[in-house]
Amino acid sequence: MRTRPTLSWTPAGEPLPRTTSLDDVVRIAEGGGVVVLSGAGLSTESGIPDYRGETGSLRRHTPMTYQEFVAAEHARQRYWARSHLGWRTIARARPNDGHRAVAALRAAGVVGGVITQNVDGLHQAAGTPDVVELHGSLDRVVCLSCRALTPREELDRRLREANPDFTATATRINPDGDVDLADSAVRGFRVVPCRSCAGVLKPDVVFFGENVEPSRVDRCYRLVEQASALLVLGSSLTVMSGLRFVRRAAEAGKPVAIINRGPTRGDKYASVRVDLPLGHALPELAARLTA
Repeated sequence: MRTRPTLSWTPAGEPLPRTTSLDDVVRIAEGGGVVVLSGAGLSTESGIPDYRGETGSLRRHTPMTYQEFVAAEHARQRYWARSHLGWRTIARARPNDGHRAVAALRAAGVVGGVITQNVDGLHQAAGTPDVVELHGSLDRVVCLSCRALTPREELDRRLREANPDFTATATRINPDGDVDLADSAVRGFRVVPCRSCAGVLKPDVVFFGENVEPSRVDRCYRLVEQASALLVLGSSLTVMSGLRFVRRAAEAGKPVAIINRGPTRGDKYASVRVDLPLGHALPELAARLTA
């Protein structure tokens, strides 16, 4: 039976004050050298839902775990059938005003680096260079045996060739590229192996229950240590994967600013907490800081 990973947290005590003013964020960022840590909330206006917001997918969807994926062939069949449909939506998604604002802040030197928890590639599509993809990217596929990397477009073509009669449609997509699909639609779906060694293929993303590559974590820590401040965008910081960088910044005495709809697990470390839609807040922030 599929079990739910530990993906939630319960705020303790009274909520910390939040604001709808960007004045303090401007003050923190105006000297430049800020590092951005972005989450799924930044991509919702591009049509990709988040996990934990008001319409977050965790209310109805349990993400695939690494342990389940590697342990069971039927789990891989279910994942790839659903992800095969979901990938088409991810591939069609386009950057929104928030992504473009981050790119403008990066070009102006206000932002010195970007770490993203997202796997959709929209920061890069908006023109932001040198993005650290903390959790990988859905546009790549990795073999769990020989570690060969191949483009997702290639796998998409192979899956279409292997499943010419697969006509299922999806009405809803999840942040990990998975979709809701009836079990009856999954039966008979053919999963293809690695071309090089016939090993198991997996999207080059970090599943729940899987560890982020240590060298990638170290790179993020270096960015935070070199930064003047940390700006969190659209992340509840529920999982330690992102929260650890907020803690590191706070321990080093660096200001932490959070722009997110609703409270986050990192609120107690933040100098300012802004509750605004990112598609509104980030263009205003870019306009004020790059004028």
